[in-house]
Amino acid sequence: MTNPEMAKQAAEKDGFIAALDQSGGSTPKALRLYGIEEDAYSNDEEMFGLIHDMRARIIQSPAFNGDKVMGAILFERTMDGDIDGTPTAKYLWEERGVVPFLKVDKGLADAKDGVKVMKPMPDLDALLERAVAKGIFGTKMRSVIDAADLAGISAVVHQQFDVGRQILGHGLIPIIEPEVTISIDDKADAEQILLAEITQQLDALGGDQQVMLKLTLPETENLYKPLVDHPRVMRVVALSGGYSREEACGRLARNSGMIASFSRALTEGLSAQQSDAEFNAHLAESIDSIYQASKAG
Repeated sequence: MTNPEMAKQAAEKDGFIAALDQSGGSTPKALRLYGIEEDAYSNDEEMFGLIHDMRARIIQSPAFNGDKVMGAILFERTMDGDIDGTPTAKYLWEERGVVPFLKVDKGLADAKDGVKVMKPMPDLDALLERAVAKGIFGTKMRSVIDAADLAGISAVVHQQFDVGRQILGHGLIPIIEPEVTISIDDKADAEQILLAEITQQLDALGGDQQVMLKLTLPETENLYKPLVDHPRVMRVVALSGGYSREEACGRLARNSGMIASFSRALTEGLSAQQSDAEFNAHLAESIDSIYQASKAG
């Protein structure tokens, strides 16, 4: 059963979602940007320990709270970890006032029809049961669109909503994330196809069911406003997709009703070598700029 206080915050509160969900493949890059080179750890366990320390440092920073950070997306190992002896999701909600989400996908399948759908998730039901037990509110799963190919985009959206219905069955709110790669030549065309496919799937949802959408900032301003206003949509959030924080925030401010869900743009400029005062000041500045852009949107 969805926590009504979390649902109200997720649907209505000003702020943005912090994406703290880098997994195995992207963790070395995230650590490198944070100032920790690959020679600082010798196995996956040490690597994930270091990224957990980084995430815990962010979550415990004074500016990281529900005033401006509406929610946070966690990687499975982060959910399973603790902060100050409290399970991460519980700490986020009870100590920071931040709604916890969980990344559930297992990565991307090989490219076909200009897209990468998600790999199969045979253990998803068991993971969702654990998530519910740990106090998670919703989930996130990512596919990638690399071309304005109708068959490919349709396959991505159908898969996302099929899995989304499975997630809804556990009382969790799915964040549907069909990312459009920002560097492709036909990005605007891909986004038009995506809008039509998502609308069709939303219209087919049950009367009281709602999902969230996480979308690349579009080429056409307010392209996704009909999705923001759709009764089956709790919230539309934007991914930074490789744009710098400045450009991502600028684009976001021009799209009415969308809020941010940034990862790299949030942690840009943070370093393991910074003193707590430097780290906290830099993070506070990042949080404020993303919050203001989300509010403007």
